[in-house]
Amino acid sequence: MNPEKVVFGFFIVLALTLNFGFFVGEIDNPEHHHVWELFVVVLVNLVATVLKFGDRTHMGALLLATSLVAMLQLIGAALIWTIAVHATEAGMTPAVMASIVSLSGGAMIANVVSVVLLVIETFTLRR
Repeated sequence: MNPEKVVFGFFIVLALTLNFGFFVGEIDNPEHHHVWELFVVVLVNLVATVLKFGDRTHMGALLLATSLVAMLQLIGAALIWTIAVHATEAGMTPAVMASIVSLSGGAMIANVVSVVLLVIETFTLRR
């Protein structure tokens, strides 16, 4: 067993599950989506992205690309949340919440692709 692969796989799967936890709920209801959960999703995705920098294989490049897509969408969601709450008078409206959850859904799809690539890589390894 390779401890690096364990940590790598742990953070990829944790990013996906946390993202799913934030995504579940009514899309426009702010009470179903917590800001701290989004913060943890961004943080875990950031760690998963950093862990992917060392892999120089073709599969590693694909994993890094999916992680960068997820990070871009999650940072966009966090920026929208911050601007809506702190920089606008309207605050958190159902339309803004729907945009945030939609972006996290896109990030979740990128995380699913990342986990699928990880599983494919695991199956192609020879002993």
